[in-house]
Amino acid sequence: MPHPSVPLLQFLGAAGTVTGSRFLVETPRARMLVDCGLFQGEKPLRLRNWEPFPVPPASLDAVVLTHAHVDHSGYLPVLGRDGFRGSVLATQRSVDLCRIVLPDSGRLQEEDAAYANRKGFSKHRPALSLFTERDAEAILASFRAVPFDAPVEVAPGVRATFRPAGHILGSASVRLDLDGDEPRALVVSGDLGRPAHPLLAPPAPPAESDALLIEATYGDRTHEEEAGLARFADALVRTAERGGVAVIPAFAVDRTEVVLFHLRRLMQEGRVPRLPVYVDSPMALATLSVYREAIAQGDPEVRAELRGGGDPFDPGDLRETRDVASSKAIHGERGPAIIVSASGMATGGRVLHHLAARLPDPRNCVILAGFQASETRGRLLLERRPFVKMLGRYVPVRAEVVDASGFSVHADQGELLAWLARASAPPGMVFVVHGEPGPAQALRAAIGSRLGFGAVVPRQGEKVFVDRSD
Repeated sequence: MPHPSVPLLQFLGAAGTVTGSRFLVETPRARMLVDCGLFQGEKPLRLRNWEPFPVPPASLDAVVLTHAHVDHSGYLPVLGRDGFRGSVLATQRSVDLCRIVLPDSGRLQEEDAAYANRKGFSKHRPALSLFTERDAEAILASFRAVPFDAPVEVAPGVRATFRPAGHILGSASVRLDLDGDEPRALVVSGDLGRPAHPLLAPPAPPAESDALLIEATYGDRTHEEEAGLARFADALVRTAERGGVAVIPAFAVDRTEVVLFHLRRLMQEGRVPRLPVYVDSPMALATLSVYREAIAQGDPEVRAELRGGGDPFDPGDLRETRDVASSKAIHGERGPAIIVSASGMATGGRVLHHLAARLPDPRNCVILAGFQASETRGRLLLERRPFVKMLGRYVPVRAEVVDASGFSVHADQGELLAWLARASAPPGMVFVVHGEPGPAQALRAAIGSRLGFGAVVPRQGEKVFVDRSD
């Protein structure tokens, strides 16, 4: 494929949606991706994962990865299987987490496909996984760990500088310096954390840029952290009083750690009764080890006050569930108890079996502790649907459902604007990505009215020059 004469940016994902982060950057000398994520949520979005990639994977020189969440990293095994032979550049902690997340994701897909084939509820004959554990292991050989705050060459004429984003361990915003007759700079926010993240240091300010991509997951709202924490605690108290079980769908990377941190504090303060807490996700347990290691080593990404204070993730009766037999045994737990299991939007994984077992009983409770994308099971539960389909059957929803989204580790609108305002100079143009249409348009309008920066919400597949618009 020929290269463009001037730097070009194309939005291959996370445009008008909060998933599938993929941004193609082309220069006269290089072609690369920033992020390579899976689409999740509505079926039309999920089907994009099965479409041929818009450019030949073999034509890509590199992938720059902002962090390890699968909506940013989860398509990498497919890219590698289909011909990509370049390097994947990410921070050391992102590499560590991808070594957990990607093989586990492939294994879960294989297990889900095998289960669907055994039960016969898939319309596909046979049901297939998008990629396998072997595909994931293969792409990991292409990973290259890079430090924060030090420019590194990622492709001919392209240098990347990773800066802490405070979202999960290893998460980064990235500045790409693009050489040429008129050098250009592109900044991609990745997912931005919150200044008050209980475990991680706040995001570093953005660098000067000709074009800047900013996420908009919560671009239309302000987090009510204390109110969300109060709803969380009250729901646990009510469930315990009923003798029920609380199921908390939680992303394995960072959300499980944040939930456990708050459970420990609430139980220590006496706001929640001391209950057994099952963590039923091998991926989450492996991730816990990475977070514990980072705290023990004094990683600068981690808040200093966590050092030397004991295990911040053990509420007192933490039961780590690793194998399938132990997971199934939890179904015999009559409560009160708490189950934390992946995935966070109930799109797959072991949490589906816990939901199927617990949703029909009104003594139980489901606590949704993070963003729920459109048409995911988590969103359907938030919408109080009377039945939700999972594992081939419609399950009646009689359990209490509680929205505790104040737990989010995504910046809200005010925090996103504050991050942008810290730039050393106004960006030439702001592109609002990684948000559903309402939040994305709300953030775009706020950027214009409150900061005076030019901002647009790009369309899927749209191409723009990396250039100033003034």
